[in-house]
Amino acid sequence: MVKLDKQTFEEYTSQLVDAITKQDMPLFRELFFELHPTDQIDVLNTLTKKQRSIFYKYVNPKEFAEIFQGLSLETQTMYIGELQQNYAIDVLNYMHDDDVADFLGALPEKTKELYLNKMDKEDAQDVIQLLKFEEQTAGAIMTTEFVSISSTETVKHVLEQLREEAPDAETIYYLYVVDSNQKLVGVVSLRDLIIAPLDEQIEEVMLSRVKHVETNTDQEEVARIFKKYDFLALPVTESEKLVGIVTVDDIIDVLEEETEEDFGEISAVRGSLDTKVSAFSAAKKRSPWIIMLMFLGLITAGVIGGFEETLEEFILLAVFIPLIMDSAGNTGTQALAVVVRNLALGNDRTSIGKMLKREFGTGIMLGLICAITLLILVPFIYPEGGLLLAGIVGVSLFFTLCFSTIVGATVPLIINKLKIDPAVASGPFITTINDIMGLLIYFSIATALLDYLPK
Repeated sequence: MVKLDKQTFEEYTSQLVDAITKQDMPLFRELFFELHPTDQIDVLNTLTKKQRSIFYKYVNPKEFAEIFQGLSLETQTMYIGELQQNYAIDVLNYMHDDDVADFLGALPEKTKELYLNKMDKEDAQDVIQLLKFEEQTAGAIMTTEFVSISSTETVKHVLEQLREEAPDAETIYYLYVVDSNQKLVGVVSLRDLIIAPLDEQIEEVMLSRVKHVETNTDQEEVARIFKKYDFLALPVTESEKLVGIVTVDDIIDVLEEETEEDFGEISAVRGSLDTKVSAFSAAKKRSPWIIMLMFLGLITAGVIGGFEETLEEFILLAVFIPLIMDSAGNTGTQALAVVVRNLALGNDRTSIGKMLKREFGTGIMLGLICAITLLILVPFIYPEGGLLLAGIVGVSLFFTLCFSTIVGATVPLIINKLKIDPAVASGPFITTINDIMGLLIYFSIATALLDYLPK
């Protein structure tokens, strides 16, 4: 099995397509199954519908199951519709239960029931159990295909058991020890099992303190545990009984999903990141935020209108409105990103406290740097405003950046306390709030010193 570079992959793909065109099944299989599974998926995705119809004849359901479970949900849905029903059912039977549950969970209820009714009863029952768990929990992402052993068995007996059960297990790097009631009592790594004496009992080899999670544990918390302990798999229990395991490949998917979700929240485009979403659907998902921000924008316009007399007295003040607003929004969004990241990593109160102090300090330092820079540049660029105008803009920007950093850092913390995803404190929302406060600070200082500005 080889992993190909781009040029070699293109050459391989050309040869595979040629084999399909010539209907040379032996050549196709020889070339195709030399490839790394990831490259196999890429090859499949380059084929036309007609070529795929031949591909399905050259690859049996068990082989296609390995490929199918690595596809995106959207692609799975498209390809499953191209398969004959018996072939499709066999593919689902060969897949890991958690992958089948992920796939079927996104299908319409009638279609899901159709597949479940035709699958092997035992496999279907396992999938049904997984579908019962709430989305984005350990139960929903776990697999029930694992190897469990008894503490009274010998190492030799377990190795023999492993040879029989390993082909059907999703991972065998950890073996979980259970008692007669299926309660989790220990764990043995494959490494420890291999180097242990054959006549030694498992209870002498196992670790009795096992890190585990409950089925209702949030998937983000599960991901944090994987990161902290560098696990390859993590047992999932329900009423102390071992019911499944979460594997590291599932956690990679979780991290990708959570990152996309947080990015969507912060940028107020949740649900419309995928370029395959239609323009109408994207607009529908984004419009609530845009409308809300539009109304907040009216408040911003109202602030500027409220200081109309100040602007009429000294019109040059209007030149610096974009500078104040942009700086406020950018600083707040930076602080927001730092805080949301720390919350997502599950940092403790001490870390959060240090982070807040640092962000406040950063706001002060940024304010000072920007204020000093403006005090130097503004008199040269706008000499008619004099040093006082530079002072008004500089001091206003200093207080604006300090305030913006505080808002960007504290709002997601407050939202998190309310048990809401802190990423909901999106960049556009905080930007607009900081714009309003920045303008209030700017025009308040300018109005107070208006009589001293040159006319």
